[in-house]
Amino acid sequence: MIAKTKGIVLSSIKYQDHDLIVRCYTEKFGTISFLLKGVMKSKRGSKNVAFFQPLTQLQLEVKHQSNRSLHYIQEVKVYYIYETLHSNIIKGSLGMFLAEVLSSSLKEEEPNENLFAFIETAFQWLDQESHFANFHLLFLLNLSKHLGFYPDDYLKEERFFFNLQEGKFDKEQPKRGIAGTQVDLLKTLMDSDIQSINSVKLNASQRQEFLNTLLFYYELHLEGFRKPKSLEVFNQLFH
Repeated sequence: MIAKTKGIVLSSIKYQDHDLIVRCYTEKFGTISFLLKGVMKSKRGSKNVAFFQPLTQLQLEVKHQSNRSLHYIQEVKVYYIYETLHSNIIKGSLGMFLAEVLSSSLKEEEPNENLFAFIETAFQWLDQESHFANFHLLFLLNLSKHLGFYPDDYLKEERFFFNLQEGKFDKEQPKRGIAGTQVDLLKTLMDSDIQSINSVKLNASQRQEFLNTLLFYYELHLEGFRKPKSLEVFNQLFH
């Protein structure tokens, strides 16, 4: 079946001498992988390699077969050209980190247009925004909503502990849970949106501590999730 779909690149890996295997999250098919044969061999191919940097937003015409693990791209073009995401070293590091999170989180070969729109819009906002220190925290929290384990806000204002294992607020300190300023921050982020996120004031250590909490939360709720390899570099740049 030949179909047109938007896609966001999650990863690309060199295969043999001149080929790439590119993993994308697509609007129509969910997460699928493509084999790009000979893309690194010619001058034209070298130009196309730039299309497959993580988080590039593509318009794809694909040959999709439901019984195959690798599909083929017939035509490709970039439909949103980033102005800063790939050229700004901080944004680039943030993008690599979040692309790894997405690659580890998005496994399903089924469409989810709301999730696609969330990812697409979030990275377009990041590309345009000059103040983005808390972006990744809100992104990961809101991504959990689409993945099915967003914190239950029942009695959020009345309870002072959060159970990471159960995904809910508690009256007593759970074994796997958070308290104090981390719970306060969780509540604040749950009440924030992308337009108000810059008003949340955090220092680097608070931001890093809460990021580690969110990643642990993902490990508890997503089978096979692993902390991104780029986390250490990302933390160094954000200190």
